[in-house]
Amino acid sequence: MEKSSRSQGSASSIEADLQDQHLQSKLRTIRMTDAARAGTTLLALLTGLTILGVSANTLRVYQGTHVSRDFMLPLWPDEFDLRPTLSLVAGSAVVVLANLVALGFGQVGALRAPRAAAAAVATRTATAFLAPLAGLAGTLVAVAFFYAVNASDAADTFLSWTCRWEAVPMWRAPRWAPLCRQARAALYLAVLLIPVELAALALAAFQLKVERYTERYLGARKTPVLS
Repeated sequence: MEKSSRSQGSASSIEADLQDQHLQSKLRTIRMTDAARAGTTLLALLTGLTILGVSANTLRVYQGTHVSRDFMLPLWPDEFDLRPTLSLVAGSAVVVLANLVALGFGQVGALRAPRAAAAAVATRTATAFLAPLAGLAGTLVAVAFFYAVNASDAADTFLSWTCRWEAVPMWRAPRWAPLCRQARAALYLAVLLIPVELAALALAAFQLKVERYTERYLGARKTPVLS
């Protein structure tokens, strides 16, 4: 009888150790996923800041060198569409704001500390989804609008006009070649931002799945077994 009790106690101890190892494995997965998501969010933030800075600079140059049609040698056409550039400014501003919020809420306790408050976990998880979703939506709208307007022949855009004259040397602003490169860089970065936001969204979904499983696992361990 005593031997049987010792065997049962040993089996229970081994089972508890295995359960603890399983829990630690899930917590490590959560920490690794959270770190990857935070890194992706930071990359999206830096990319959005670059797009915002470059696009805002091109608008600044335009505002500083644009003159009325009465001027004898205007540098910019009368029919000029700034909407593609403005869409990049607006879209990148959404990306920057959303990812700043995500990084801020990312510091809220998650299941990295298993006893974290449920409200804090829910807030952080919701933000982890909404931030890349908002950034993705803003980027998609900006890029789609940019290509749609730029493909039209109705009026010149910042990209079409500056790149048309990039071979012409300018000693004063606006210098067409640098402005053309900046306009292209902003557009290409916006396109590259789409898979970055998708990756952040996928990581947030995977993290939520593992967190919910771990919550249920912890709840099951704390529930007393009736005999």
